[in-house]
Amino acid sequence: MTVTILIVDDHIAVRRGVQTILEGRDGFEIVAEVGTGASAIDLAERHKPDVAVIDYSLPAMNGSQLTRRIREASPRTEVLVYTMHESDALVRDVLGAGARGYLLKSDADQHLIAAVDALAHHQPYFTGRVNEALLAHYLAHPGEGSQLDTLTCREREVVQLIAEGHSSKQVGAALAISLKTVETHRASAMHKLGLETTAALVRYAVRNKLVEP
Repeated sequence: MTVTILIVDDHIAVRRGVQTILEGRDGFEIVAEVGTGASAIDLAERHKPDVAVIDYSLPAMNGSQLTRRIREASPRTEVLVYTMHESDALVRDVLGAGARGYLLKSDADQHLIAAVDALAHHQPYFTGRVNEALLAHYLAHPGEGSQLDTLTCREREVVQLIAEGHSSKQVGAALAISLKTVETHRASAMHKLGLETTAALVRYAVRNKLVEP
């Protein structure tokens, strides 16, 4: 059986490195590699890959958002989050979004091959550094999520873009929505998260790895 793979990372050197590692394994085929979430969704819908290997920190769309969108576009595609970030909060976030794998970029190359192989057979694969009790709990209770799960996809997008330093006008242009709608989404997200200022919202986004500091 040929395992088809989509690679998503905004750093071309990382994409090429992942591609080189995976293409060294017989039966693995890279069907596409791309640097943005929007393009990844289109490619997932077009190719229906067995596994999508995605970075968590992407411009305008983080890994949990992209996981949800890929799973909507191609429900049989398993998602492996391949990231430099080690955080229980991130694990909760991506599990709640539907990812079945979480691997640190600092792990050895053979772990990447093993992870893709496991996900291709619809088996979970998580880095050994992930808290085993946390993993067991969320695999047993897939409906439970983090505080971030209270946000809609659009609210997450607005929060991430604001935290990346974009003005409300720029956010509206990027998402093709009105300035009033941006402000509505921002206010709703801040209310759900219990935050009162934009600075607090930015700190929350950085702390929860929605953006890189």
